[in-house]
Amino acid sequence: MNLFSSLLRRIIHYFGNLIRWLHITYLRCMGVKIGRGCMISLRAKIDIRRGKITIGNYCTITYGCVILSHDRSAMHINPLDSGEGEVVIKDNVYIGVNSVVLRNVTIGENSVIGAGSVVTRDIPPNSVAVGNPARVVKKIERFEHPQPDNLAVELAARSAG
Repeated sequence: MNLFSSLLRRIIHYFGNLIRWLHITYLRCMGVKIGRGCMISLRAKIDIRRGKITIGNYCTITYGCVILSHDRSAMHINPLDSGEGEVVIKDNVYIGVNSVVLRNVTIGENSVIGAGSVVTRDIPPNSVAVGNPARVVKKIERFEHPQPDNLAVELAARSAG
Protein backbone atom coordinates (compact mmCIF):
# COMPACT_ATOMS: atom_id res chain seq x y z
CA MET A 1 0.00 0.00 0.00
CA ASN A 2 1.52 3.32 -0.96
CA LEU A 3 1.69 6.42 1.21
CA PHE A 4 -1.07 8.29 -0.65
CA SER A 5 -3.69 5.55 -0.27
CA SER A 6 -2.75 5.09 3.39
CA LEU A 7 -3.14 8.81 4.04
CA LEU A 8 -6.42 8.93 2.12
CA ARG A 9 -7.78 5.98 4.09
CA ARG A 10 -6.93 7.71 7.39
CA ILE A 11 -8.61 10.95 6.29
CA ILE A 12 -11.79 9.13 5.24
CA HIS A 13 -11.81 7.17 8.51
CA TYR A 14 -11.39 10.41 10.51
CA PHE A 15 -14.25 12.21 8.77
CA GLY A 16 -16.49 9.14 9.01
CA ASN A 17 -15.97 9.06 12.78
CA LEU A 18 -16.57 12.81 12.99
CA ILE A 19 -19.88 12.51 11.12
CA ARG A 20 -21.01 9.63 13.37
CA TRP A 21 -20.11 11.70 16.45
CA LEU A 22 -22.06 14.70 15.11
CA HIS A 23 -25.07 12.47 14.43
CA ILE A 24 -25.10 11.10 17.98
CA THR A 25 -24.55 14.60 19.40
CA TYR A 26 -27.51 15.89 17.38
CA LEU A 27 -29.76 13.09 18.67
CA ARG A 28 -28.67 13.85 22.25
CA CYS A 29 -29.44 17.54 21.76
CA MET A 30 -32.91 16.59 20.54
CA GLY A 31 -33.64 14.68 23.76
CA VAL A 32 -32.59 11.11 23.00
CA LYS A 33 -30.57 9.66 25.90
CA ILE A 34 -27.63 7.76 24.42
CA GLY A 35 -25.00 5.93 26.44
CA ARG A 36 -21.32 5.73 25.64
CA GLY A 37 -19.77 3.58 22.95
CA CYS A 38 -22.91 3.38 20.79
CA MET A 39 -22.83 2.92 17.03
CA ILE A 40 -25.89 4.32 15.27
CA SER A 41 -26.10 4.13 11.50
CA LEU A 42 -26.65 7.43 9.72
CA ARG A 43 -29.46 5.63 7.86
CA ALA A 44 -31.27 4.66 11.07
CA LYS A 45 -34.38 6.70 11.83
CA ILE A 46 -34.88 7.62 15.46
CA ASP A 47 -38.10 9.47 16.30
CA ILE A 48 -37.13 12.71 18.01
CA ARG A 49 -40.52 14.42 17.86
CA ARG A 50 -42.41 12.75 20.69
CA GLY A 51 -42.04 10.37 23.56
CA LYS A 52 -38.85 9.36 25.30
CA ILE A 53 -36.09 7.22 23.84
CA THR A 54 -33.24 5.87 25.96
CA ILE A 55 -30.34 3.92 24.45
CA GLY A 56 -27.87 2.26 26.83
CA ASN A 57 -24.10 1.82 26.58
CA TYR A 58 -22.39 -0.04 23.72
CA CYS A 59 -25.51 -0.50 21.59
CA THR A 60 -25.45 -0.97 17.83
CA ILE A 61 -28.35 0.27 15.72
CA THR A 62 -27.78 -0.71 12.11
CA TYR A 63 -28.78 0.50 8.67
CA GLY A 64 -32.47 1.15 8.06
CA CYS A 65 -33.66 0.66 11.64
CA VAL A 66 -36.65 2.70 12.78
CA ILE A 67 -37.25 3.48 16.45
CA LEU A 68 -40.64 5.05 17.12
CA SER A 69 -41.86 6.50 20.41
CA HIS A 70 -45.30 7.32 19.03
CA ASP A 71 -48.09 5.65 17.11
CA ARG A 72 -50.70 7.86 15.49
CA SER A 73 -52.96 4.92 14.69
CA ALA A 74 -53.78 4.58 18.40
CA MET A 75 -55.77 7.82 18.24
CA HIS A 76 -58.20 6.25 15.75
CA ILE A 77 -58.99 3.43 18.19
CA ASN A 78 -58.99 5.49 21.38
CA PRO A 79 -59.17 9.30 21.03
CA LEU A 80 -57.82 9.69 24.58
CA ASP A 81 -54.60 7.86 23.68
CA SER A 82 -52.04 10.46 22.62
CA GLY A 83 -50.03 7.78 20.85
CA GLU A 84 -46.88 8.72 22.75
CA GLY A 85 -44.78 6.17 24.57
CA GLU A 86 -41.31 5.30 25.71
CA VAL A 87 -38.62 3.13 24.17
CA VAL A 88 -35.82 1.81 26.39
CA ILE A 89 -32.89 -0.04 24.86
CA LYS A 90 -30.63 -1.35 27.61
CA ASP A 91 -26.83 -1.91 27.45
CA ASN A 92 -25.12 -4.10 24.81
CA VAL A 93 -28.07 -4.44 22.45
CA TYR A 94 -27.63 -5.14 18.73
CA ILE A 95 -30.53 -4.22 16.44
CA GLY A 96 -30.27 -5.79 12.97
CA VAL A 97 -30.78 -4.16 9.58
CA ASN A 98 -34.25 -2.77 8.77
CA SER A 99 -35.75 -3.60 12.16
CA VAL A 100 -38.57 -1.55 13.69
CA VAL A 101 -38.98 -0.86 17.41
CA LEU A 102 -42.42 0.47 18.36
CA ARG A 103 -43.50 2.54 21.37
CA ASN A 104 -43.78 1.25 24.95
CA VAL A 105 -41.05 -1.34 24.45
CA THR A 106 -38.02 -2.24 26.58
CA ILE A 107 -35.24 -4.34 25.10
CA GLY A 108 -33.23 -6.02 27.86
CA GLU A 109 -29.46 -5.87 28.10
CA ASN A 110 -27.26 -8.17 26.03
CA SER A 111 -30.01 -8.86 23.51
CA VAL A 112 -29.95 -9.24 19.74
CA ILE A 113 -32.82 -8.23 17.46
CA GLY A 114 -32.65 -10.02 14.11
CA ALA A 115 -32.73 -8.23 10.77
CA GLY A 116 -36.17 -7.15 9.61
CA SER A 117 -37.82 -7.75 12.97
CA VAL A 118 -40.71 -5.68 14.33
CA VAL A 119 -40.48 -5.30 18.11
CA THR A 120 -43.97 -4.76 19.52
CA ARG A 121 -43.47 -5.94 23.11
CA ASP A 122 -40.71 -6.15 25.71
CA ILE A 123 -37.71 -8.38 25.04
CA PRO A 124 -36.11 -9.95 28.15
CA PRO A 125 -32.36 -9.63 28.85
CA ASN A 126 -29.92 -12.03 27.18
CA SER A 127 -32.26 -12.95 24.33
CA VAL A 128 -32.27 -13.29 20.57
CA ALA A 129 -35.56 -12.10 19.06
CA VAL A 130 -36.61 -12.32 15.41
CA GLY A 131 -39.69 -12.00 13.24
CA ASN A 132 -42.79 -9.90 12.76
CA PRO A 133 -43.81 -9.52 15.52
CA ALA A 134 -40.46 -10.23 17.17
CA ARG A 135 -40.41 -13.23 19.48
CA VAL A 136 -37.61 -14.71 21.54
CA VAL A 137 -36.07 -17.73 19.82
CA LYS A 138 -32.97 -18.20 21.93
CA LYS A 139 -31.41 -17.26 25.25
CA ILE A 140 -27.82 -16.04 25.32
CA GLU A 141 -25.88 -17.95 27.97
CA ARG A 142 -22.76 -15.82 27.99
CA PHE A 143 -22.38 -12.41 26.41
CA GLU A 144 -19.00 -10.84 25.80
CA HIS A 145 -19.01 -7.41 24.25
CA PRO A 146 -15.59 -6.13 23.20
CA GLN A 147 -15.11 -2.82 24.97
CA PRO A 148 -13.48 -0.19 22.72
CA ASP A 149 -10.42 0.22 24.97
CA ASN A 150 -9.85 -3.53 25.25
CA LEU A 151 -10.50 -4.00 21.54
CA ALA A 152 -7.80 -1.46 20.61
CA VAL A 153 -5.28 -3.17 22.90
CA GLU A 154 -6.23 -6.59 21.53
CA LEU A 155 -5.90 -5.47 17.90
CA ALA A 156 -2.55 -3.83 18.62
CA ALA A 157 -1.31 -7.03 20.26
CA ARG A 158 -2.45 -9.13 17.29
CA SER A 159 -0.76 -6.88 14.74
CA ALA A 160 2.48 -6.79 16.77
CA GLY A 161 2.80 -10.52 17.19
